[in-house]
Amino acid sequence: MAKAGDIVRIETETETYEGILMPRPEMLDGFTVVKLDNGYNIGIDNSKIKTTTVKEKYTPKKEKPKKIPHKKGLPNVSILSTGGTIASRIDYRTGGVYADYTAEDFIQLCPEIANFANLKAGKVMNIMSEDIHPSHWMEMAKAVEKEFEAGAEGIVITHGTDTLHYTAAALSFLIKEHKRPIVLTAAQRSIDRGSSDAFMNLTCAVAAAAKFDGAGVMTCMHGTSSDDYCLLIRGTKVRKMHTSKRDAFRPVNDLPLAKIFPGGMIETINKDYPKRQKGAVAIHHNWDDRVALMTVYPGMDPKIIDFYLNEGYKGIVLAATALGHIPTEGKHSLLPNMRKAIDKGMHFIIASQTLYGRTHPYVYTNLRKLSVDTGCIFAEDMLPETAYVKLQWVLGHETSREKVKWLFEKNIAGEYSTRSLPDTFLY
Repeated sequence: MAKAGDIVRIETETETYEGILMPRPEMLDGFTVVKLDNGYNIGIDNSKIKTTTVKEKYTPKKEKPKKIPHKKGLPNVSILSTGGTIASRIDYRTGGVYADYTAEDFIQLCPEIANFANLKAGKVMNIMSEDIHPSHWMEMAKAVEKEFEAGAEGIVITHGTDTLHYTAAALSFLIKEHKRPIVLTAAQRSIDRGSSDAFMNLTCAVAAAAKFDGAGVMTCMHGTSSDDYCLLIRGTKVRKMHTSKRDAFRPVNDLPLAKIFPGGMIETINKDYPKRQKGAVAIHHNWDDRVALMTVYPGMDPKIIDFYLNEGYKGIVLAATALGHIPTEGKHSLLPNMRKAIDKGMHFIIASQTLYGRTHPYVYTNLRKLSVDTGCIFAEDMLPETAYVKLQWVLGHETSREKVKWLFEKNIAGEYSTRSLPDTFLY
Protein backbone atom coordinates (compact mmCIF):
# COMPACT_ATOMS: atom_id res chain seq x y z
CA MET A 1 0.00 0.00 0.00
CA ALA A 2 1.40 3.40 -0.99
CA LYS A 3 2.29 5.81 1.81
CA ALA A 4 3.29 9.47 1.91
CA GLY A 5 6.84 9.86 0.59
CA ASP A 6 6.73 6.86 -1.75
CA ILE A 7 7.48 7.43 -5.44
CA VAL A 8 4.39 6.18 -7.27
CA ARG A 9 2.98 5.75 -10.77
CA ILE A 10 -0.72 6.54 -11.00
CA GLU A 11 -2.74 5.58 -14.06
CA THR A 12 -6.13 7.08 -14.83
CA GLU A 13 -8.38 6.49 -17.79
CA THR A 14 -6.55 9.17 -19.80
CA GLU A 15 -3.23 10.01 -18.11
CA THR A 16 -0.26 8.48 -16.26
CA TYR A 17 1.47 10.45 -13.49
CA GLU A 18 4.71 9.76 -11.61
CA GLY A 19 5.91 11.53 -8.52
CA ILE A 20 6.06 11.62 -4.73
CA LEU A 21 2.84 10.74 -2.91
CA MET A 22 2.02 13.62 -0.57
CA PRO A 23 0.04 13.71 2.68
CA ARG A 24 -3.59 14.46 1.81
CA PRO A 25 -5.10 17.53 3.51
CA GLU A 26 -8.65 17.08 4.80
CA MET A 27 -9.84 19.72 2.34
CA LEU A 28 -8.78 17.40 -0.50
CA ASP A 29 -10.56 14.33 0.81
CA GLY A 30 -11.37 12.16 -2.19
CA PHE A 31 -8.24 13.21 -4.07
CA THR A 32 -4.69 11.85 -4.20
CA VAL A 33 -1.93 14.48 -4.21
CA VAL A 34 1.32 13.84 -6.06
CA LYS A 35 4.43 16.05 -6.35
CA LEU A 36 5.68 15.86 -9.95
CA ASP A 37 9.31 16.07 -11.03
CA ASN A 38 8.82 19.72 -11.99
CA GLY A 39 8.00 20.52 -8.34
CA TYR A 40 4.28 21.15 -8.82
CA ASN A 41 1.63 19.27 -6.84
CA ILE A 42 -1.46 17.93 -8.55
CA GLY A 43 -4.65 16.46 -7.15
CA ILE A 44 -6.11 13.39 -8.85
CA ASP A 45 -9.75 12.43 -8.39
CA ASN A 46 -9.70 9.02 -6.68
CA SER A 47 -12.73 7.88 -8.67
CA LYS A 48 -10.69 8.19 -11.87
CA ILE A 49 -7.63 6.25 -10.68
CA LYS A 50 -7.29 2.80 -12.25
CA THR A 51 -3.98 1.66 -10.68
CA THR A 52 -1.39 2.94 -8.24
CA THR A 53 2.06 1.33 -8.37
CA VAL A 54 4.81 1.98 -5.82
CA LYS A 55 8.10 2.46 -7.68
CA GLU A 56 10.22 3.27 -4.63
CA LYS A 57 9.39 2.98 -0.93
CA TYR A 58 10.36 5.89 1.27
CA THR A 59 11.97 5.38 4.68
CA PRO A 60 13.06 8.61 6.42
CA LYS A 61 16.65 8.37 7.59
CA LYS A 62 17.21 8.82 11.27
CA GLU A 63 20.60 8.99 12.92
CA LYS A 64 21.11 6.90 16.01
CA PRO A 65 21.31 9.23 19.03
CA LYS A 66 24.70 9.42 20.69
CA LYS A 67 25.16 8.12 24.20
CA ILE A 68 24.57 10.83 26.78
CA PRO A 69 27.75 11.39 28.86
CA HIS A 70 27.67 11.46 32.67
CA LYS A 71 29.40 14.34 34.45
CA LYS A 72 30.30 14.05 38.12
CA GLY A 73 28.79 16.69 40.37
CA LEU A 74 25.86 17.64 38.14
CA PRO A 75 22.25 16.92 39.18
CA ASN A 76 20.23 14.27 37.37
CA VAL A 77 17.48 15.68 35.15
CA SER A 78 15.09 13.62 33.05
CA ILE A 79 13.60 14.97 29.82
CA LEU A 80 10.24 13.40 29.02
CA SER A 81 8.90 13.92 25.52
CA THR A 82 5.16 13.99 24.86
CA GLY A 83 5.00 15.54 21.37
CA GLY A 84 3.79 18.91 20.15
CA THR A 85 5.42 21.63 18.02
CA ILE A 86 8.63 21.50 20.07
CA ALA A 87 8.93 17.90 18.87
CA SER A 88 7.84 18.65 15.29
CA ARG A 89 9.86 18.97 12.13
CA ILE A 90 9.23 19.15 8.41
CA ASP A 91 9.77 16.12 6.23
CA TYR A 92 11.10 17.99 3.24
CA ARG A 93 10.32 15.14 0.84
CA THR A 94 6.62 15.16 1.66
CA GLY A 95 6.17 18.67 3.03
CA GLY A 96 4.39 17.26 6.08
CA VAL A 97 5.06 18.28 9.68
CA TYR A 98 5.48 15.46 12.16
CA ALA A 99 5.83 15.22 15.94
CA ASP A 100 8.94 13.14 15.50
CA TYR A 101 11.77 14.26 17.81
CA THR A 102 12.58 12.27 20.92
CA ALA A 103 14.28 13.59 24.04
CA GLU A 104 17.61 12.14 22.82
CA ASP A 105 17.21 14.21 19.66
CA PHE A 106 16.81 17.35 21.74
CA ILE A 107 20.14 16.67 23.44
CA GLN A 108 21.86 16.12 20.10
CA LEU A 109 20.40 19.29 18.64
CA CYS A 110 20.97 21.40 21.78
CA PRO A 111 24.13 19.98 23.44
CA GLU A 112 24.57 22.97 25.79
CA ILE A 113 21.78 21.63 27.99
CA ALA A 114 24.20 18.91 29.10
CA ASN A 115 26.23 21.63 30.88
CA PHE A 116 23.52 21.97 33.52
CA ALA A 117 22.72 18.35 34.36
CA ASN A 118 23.26 14.69 33.72
CA LEU A 119 20.44 14.02 31.32
CA LYS A 120 18.22 11.03 30.89
CA ALA A 121 15.76 10.76 28.04
CA GLY A 122 12.30 9.25 27.98
CA LYS A 123 9.35 9.25 25.61
CA VAL A 124 5.93 9.15 27.28
CA MET A 125 3.80 9.66 24.17
CA ASN A 126 3.88 11.36 20.78
CA ILE A 127 0.78 13.49 20.47
CA MET A 128 -0.15 17.02 19.49
CA SER A 129 -1.50 18.82 22.53
CA GLU A 130 -4.94 19.56 21.07
CA ASP A 131 -5.53 15.80 21.29
CA ILE A 132 -4.57 15.57 24.97
CA HIS A 133 -7.14 13.86 27.21
CA PRO A 134 -7.24 13.67 31.03
CA SER A 135 -6.04 10.07 30.78
CA HIS A 136 -2.80 11.40 29.27
CA TRP A 137 -2.25 13.54 32.36
CA MET A 138 -2.26 10.38 34.45
CA GLU A 139 0.26 8.78 32.07
CA MET A 140 2.55 11.77 32.47
CA ALA A 141 2.16 11.74 36.26
CA LYS A 142 3.11 8.07 36.40
CA ALA A 143 6.16 8.76 34.22
CA VAL A 144 7.16 11.60 36.57
CA GLU A 145 6.80 9.34 39.59
CA LYS A 146 8.94 6.67 37.92
CA GLU A 147 11.71 9.14 37.08
CA PHE A 148 11.84 10.49 40.62
CA GLU A 149 12.00 6.93 41.96
CA ALA A 150 14.97 6.35 39.65
CA GLY A 151 16.85 9.30 41.15
CA ALA A 152 15.89 12.33 39.07
CA GLU A 153 16.40 15.64 40.87
CA GLY A 154 14.36 17.57 38.35
CA ILE A 155 12.17 16.78 35.36
CA VAL A 156 11.53 18.59 32.07
CA ILE A 157 8.44 17.68 30.06
CA THR A 158 8.25 18.77 26.42
CA HIS A 159 4.66 19.37 25.34
CA GLY A 160 2.52 21.13 22.74
CA THR A 161 1.54 24.71 23.48
CA ASP A 162 -2.23 24.58 22.92
CA THR A 163 -3.12 22.77 26.14
CA LEU A 164 0.14 23.19 28.04
CA HIS A 165 -1.58 25.19 30.78
CA TYR A 166 -4.16 22.43 31.30
CA THR A 167 -1.44 19.82 31.71
CA ALA A 168 0.58 22.06 34.03
CA ALA A 169 -2.48 22.51 36.25
CA ALA A 170 -3.34 18.81 36.16
CA LEU A 171 0.16 17.70 37.19
CA SER A 172 0.10 20.34 39.95
CA PHE A 173 -2.77 18.44 41.56
CA LEU A 174 -1.70 14.91 40.63
CA ILE A 175 1.67 15.19 42.39
CA LYS A 176 0.99 14.61 46.09
CA GLU A 177 3.85 16.61 47.59
CA HIS A 178 5.91 19.10 45.61
CA LYS A 179 9.48 18.24 46.51
CA ARG A 180 11.37 18.84 43.26
CA PRO A 181 10.81 20.91 40.09
CA ILE A 182 8.76 19.61 37.19
CA VAL A 183 9.21 22.04 34.32
CA LEU A 184 6.99 21.98 31.25
CA THR A 185 8.31 23.60 28.09
CA ALA A 186 7.18 23.88 24.50
CA ALA A 187 7.70 25.82 21.28
CA GLN A 188 5.52 28.14 19.25
CA ARG A 189 7.65 27.46 16.17
CA SER A 190 8.93 24.06 15.12
CA ILE A 191 12.48 23.10 15.98
CA ASP A 192 13.73 23.02 12.39
CA ARG A 193 12.87 26.71 11.74
CA GLY A 194 15.48 29.44 12.11
CA SER A 195 13.13 31.48 14.30
CA SER A 196 12.29 28.54 16.55
CA ASP A 197 11.99 29.26 20.26
CA ALA A 198 12.51 25.59 21.06
CA PHE A 199 16.24 25.71 21.75
CA MET A 200 16.17 28.54 24.27
CA ASN A 201 13.00 27.26 25.95
CA LEU A 202 14.56 23.83 26.36
CA THR A 203 17.88 25.24 27.58
CA CYS A 204 16.19 27.42 30.19
CA ALA A 205 13.86 24.60 31.26
CA VAL A 206 16.77 22.24 31.88
CA ALA A 207 18.63 24.98 33.77
CA ALA A 208 15.55 25.53 35.94
CA ALA A 209 15.06 21.81 36.61
CA ALA A 210 18.72 21.52 37.59
CA LYS A 211 19.33 24.75 39.52
CA PHE A 212 16.10 26.41 40.70
CA ASP A 213 15.70 26.04 44.46
CA GLY A 214 11.94 25.65 44.24
CA ALA A 215 9.67 22.66 43.82
CA GLY A 216 6.39 22.03 42.08
CA VAL A 217 5.02 22.16 38.56
CA MET A 218 5.89 25.18 36.45
CA THR A 219 6.22 26.26 32.83
CA CYS A 220 9.30 27.73 31.18
CA MET A 221 8.74 29.71 27.97
CA HIS A 222 10.03 32.90 26.32
CA GLY A 223 9.55 35.99 28.49
CA THR A 224 9.83 38.42 25.55
CA SER A 225 9.58 38.10 21.78
CA SER A 226 13.38 38.27 21.65
CA ASP A 227 15.80 35.70 23.06
CA ASP A 228 16.34 37.56 26.34
CA TYR A 229 15.12 35.15 29.01
CA CYS A 230 12.38 32.69 29.83
CA LEU A 231 9.74 33.09 32.52
CA LEU A 232 9.25 30.36 35.08
CA ILE A 233 5.53 30.42 35.92
CA ARG A 234 3.51 28.48 38.49
CA GLY A 235 1.62 25.64 36.80
CA THR A 236 -1.77 26.70 38.18
CA LYS A 237 -1.36 30.37 37.24
CA VAL A 238 -0.25 30.24 33.62
CA ARG A 239 -2.18 30.70 30.39
CA LYS A 240 -1.44 30.86 26.67
CA MET A 241 -2.42 34.43 25.74
CA HIS A 242 -1.48 34.63 22.05
CA THR A 243 -1.84 32.22 19.15
CA SER A 244 1.69 32.57 17.77
CA LYS A 245 3.95 34.97 19.70
CA ARG A 246 6.98 33.41 21.31
CA ASP A 247 6.16 35.09 24.63
CA ALA A 248 2.55 33.88 24.58
CA PHE A 249 2.59 32.28 28.04
CA ARG A 250 1.92 34.75 30.84
CA PRO A 251 1.16 34.52 34.55
CA VAL A 252 -2.41 35.46 35.49
CA ASN A 253 -3.17 36.89 38.94
CA ASP A 254 0.38 36.00 39.97
CA LEU A 255 3.96 37.09 39.39
CA PRO A 256 6.38 34.80 37.57
CA LEU A 257 8.52 32.74 39.90
CA ALA A 258 11.75 33.68 38.14
CA LYS A 259 13.55 34.73 35.00
CA ILE A 260 15.74 31.99 33.55
CA PHE A 261 18.54 33.15 31.26
CA PRO A 262 20.02 30.95 28.51
CA GLY A 263 23.40 30.89 30.26
CA GLY A 264 21.79 29.37 33.34
CA MET A 265 21.49 32.46 35.54
CA ILE A 266 18.27 32.58 37.59
CA GLU A 267 16.68 35.81 38.82
CA THR A 268 13.96 35.14 41.38
CA ILE A 269 10.91 37.41 41.14
CA ASN A 270 8.28 35.73 43.33
CA LYS A 271 9.57 33.98 46.45
CA ASP A 272 6.23 32.38 47.32
CA TYR A 273 6.90 28.77 46.32
CA PRO A 274 7.70 25.46 48.01
CA LYS A 275 11.41 24.67 48.32
CA ARG A 276 13.28 21.64 47.06
CA GLN A 277 13.51 18.79 49.51
CA LYS A 278 14.51 15.16 49.65
CA GLY A 279 12.11 12.26 49.95
CA ALA A 280 9.83 10.13 47.85
CA VAL A 281 7.45 11.72 45.36
CA ALA A 282 4.07 10.05 44.93
CA ILE A 283 1.01 10.80 42.83
CA HIS A 284 -2.75 10.74 43.27
CA HIS A 285 -4.50 8.03 41.30
CA ASN A 286 -8.09 9.18 41.90
CA TRP A 287 -9.51 11.34 39.14
CA ASP A 288 -13.00 11.93 37.73
CA ASP A 289 -13.08 13.49 34.27
CA ARG A 290 -16.88 13.83 34.15
CA VAL A 291 -16.52 17.62 34.33
CA ALA A 292 -17.40 20.25 31.72
CA LEU A 293 -16.09 23.77 31.18
CA MET A 294 -18.68 26.20 29.78
CA THR A 295 -18.37 29.84 28.78
CA VAL A 296 -21.34 31.98 29.81
CA TYR A 297 -22.60 34.16 26.98
CA PRO A 298 -25.72 36.25 26.21
CA GLY A 299 -28.62 34.16 24.96
CA MET A 300 -27.14 30.78 25.89
CA ASP A 301 -29.63 27.93 26.07
CA PRO A 302 -30.10 26.66 29.67
CA LYS A 303 -30.80 23.17 28.28
CA ILE A 304 -27.05 22.81 27.78
CA ILE A 305 -26.93 21.99 31.49
CA ASP A 306 -29.57 19.28 30.99
CA PHE A 307 -27.39 17.71 28.31
CA TYR A 308 -24.43 17.32 30.65
CA LEU A 309 -26.68 16.09 33.45
CA ASN A 310 -28.19 13.43 31.20
CA GLU A 311 -24.72 12.40 30.03
CA GLY A 312 -23.71 11.62 33.62
CA TYR A 313 -21.42 14.56 34.27
CA LYS A 314 -20.72 15.33 37.92
CA GLY A 315 -19.57 18.92 37.68
CA ILE A 316 -19.59 22.03 35.52
CA VAL A 317 -17.21 24.97 35.70
CA LEU A 318 -18.92 28.12 34.44
CA ALA A 319 -16.56 30.73 33.02
CA ALA A 320 -18.96 33.49 34.04
CA THR A 321 -18.79 37.21 33.31
CA ALA A 322 -16.89 39.65 35.53
CA LEU A 323 -17.42 38.92 39.23
CA GLY A 324 -19.19 35.66 38.42
CA HIS A 325 -22.44 36.64 36.78
CA ILE A 326 -24.66 34.29 34.79
CA PRO A 327 -28.12 34.88 33.25
CA THR A 328 -30.67 34.75 36.09
CA GLU A 329 -33.76 36.41 34.61
CA GLY A 330 -36.26 35.40 31.93
CA LYS A 331 -36.21 32.39 29.64
CA HIS A 332 -32.41 32.35 29.45
CA SER A 333 -31.95 32.09 33.20
CA LEU A 334 -29.67 29.19 34.06
CA LEU A 335 -30.94 28.95 37.64
CA PRO A 336 -33.87 26.49 37.18
CA ASN A 337 -31.72 24.03 35.24
CA MET A 338 -28.86 24.44 37.67
CA ARG A 339 -31.12 23.77 40.68
CA LYS A 340 -32.43 20.61 39.03
CA ALA A 341 -28.87 19.44 38.33
CA ILE A 342 -27.72 20.28 41.86
CA ASP A 343 -30.62 18.29 43.33
CA LYS A 344 -29.31 15.31 41.33
CA GLY A 345 -25.79 15.67 42.69
CA MET A 346 -24.05 17.97 40.21
CA HIS A 347 -21.50 20.51 41.44
CA PHE A 348 -21.06 24.00 39.96
CA ILE A 349 -17.94 26.16 40.10
CA ILE A 350 -18.10 29.86 39.21
CA ALA A 351 -14.91 31.24 37.64
CA SER A 352 -14.48 34.42 35.62
CA GLN A 353 -13.86 34.63 31.88
CA THR A 354 -12.20 38.03 32.39
CA LEU A 355 -9.25 36.01 33.77
CA TYR A 356 -7.77 38.84 35.84
CA GLY A 357 -9.24 39.73 39.22
CA ARG A 358 -11.47 37.48 41.30
CA THR A 359 -15.07 36.41 41.58
CA HIS A 360 -17.19 37.58 44.51
CA PRO A 361 -20.40 35.96 45.76
CA TYR A 362 -22.00 38.93 47.53
CA VAL A 363 -21.47 42.21 45.62
CA TYR A 364 -24.70 41.99 43.57
CA THR A 365 -28.07 40.37 44.16
CA ASN A 366 -27.66 37.96 41.26
CA LEU A 367 -24.36 36.76 42.73
CA ARG A 368 -26.10 36.07 46.04
CA LYS A 369 -28.60 33.90 44.17
CA LEU A 370 -25.72 31.69 43.08
CA SER A 371 -23.87 31.53 46.37
CA VAL A 372 -26.79 31.43 48.83
CA ASP A 373 -29.69 29.94 46.87
CA THR A 374 -27.80 27.30 44.91
CA GLY A 375 -24.60 26.81 46.89
CA CYS A 376 -22.29 27.26 43.91
CA ILE A 377 -18.59 27.41 44.72
CA PHE A 378 -16.81 30.60 43.67
CA ALA A 379 -13.29 30.08 42.32
CA GLU A 380 -11.82 33.34 43.62
CA ASP A 381 -8.96 34.32 41.24
CA MET A 382 -8.46 30.83 39.83
CA LEU A 383 -8.30 30.48 36.06
CA PRO A 384 -11.32 28.69 34.54
CA GLU A 385 -9.00 26.04 33.04
CA THR A 386 -7.38 25.45 36.41
CA ALA A 387 -10.79 25.23 38.07
CA TYR A 388 -11.86 22.69 35.43
CA VAL A 389 -8.83 20.53 36.15
CA LYS A 390 -9.05 20.93 39.92
CA LEU A 391 -12.71 19.89 40.05
CA GLN A 392 -11.79 16.63 38.30
CA TRP A 393 -9.17 16.01 40.96
CA VAL A 394 -11.55 16.96 43.80
CA LEU A 395 -14.36 14.69 42.52
CA GLY A 396 -11.87 11.85 42.35
CA HIS A 397 -11.50 12.18 46.13
CA GLU A 398 -14.81 13.49 47.47
CA THR A 399 -18.46 13.39 46.42
CA SER A 400 -20.49 14.94 49.25
CA ARG A 401 -21.38 18.60 48.73
CA GLU A 402 -19.73 19.75 51.95
CA LYS A 403 -16.46 17.89 51.37
CA VAL A 404 -16.25 18.89 47.71
CA LYS A 405 -16.63 22.54 48.73
CA TRP A 406 -14.03 22.19 51.49
CA LEU A 407 -11.45 20.51 49.26
CA PHE A 408 -12.05 22.78 46.28
CA GLU A 409 -11.56 25.88 48.43
CA LYS A 410 -8.35 24.50 49.92
CA ASN A 411 -5.22 25.98 48.33
CA ILE A 412 -3.39 22.90 47.04
CA ALA A 413 -0.83 24.15 44.51
CA GLY A 414 -0.94 27.93 44.59
CA GLU A 415 -4.10 28.09 42.49
CA TYR A 416 -5.50 30.79 44.79
CA SER A 417 -3.73 34.08 45.47
CA THR A 418 -4.28 35.43 48.96
CA ARG A 419 -4.22 39.03 47.70
CA SER A 420 -4.85 40.72 44.35
CA LEU A 421 -1.74 42.74 43.57
CA PRO A 422 -1.80 45.53 40.93
CA ASP A 423 1.55 44.54 39.39
CA THR A 424 0.20 41.11 38.40
CA PHE A 425 -2.20 42.61 35.82
CA LEU A 426 -0.96 42.04 32.25
CA TYR A 427 2.54 41.24 33.48
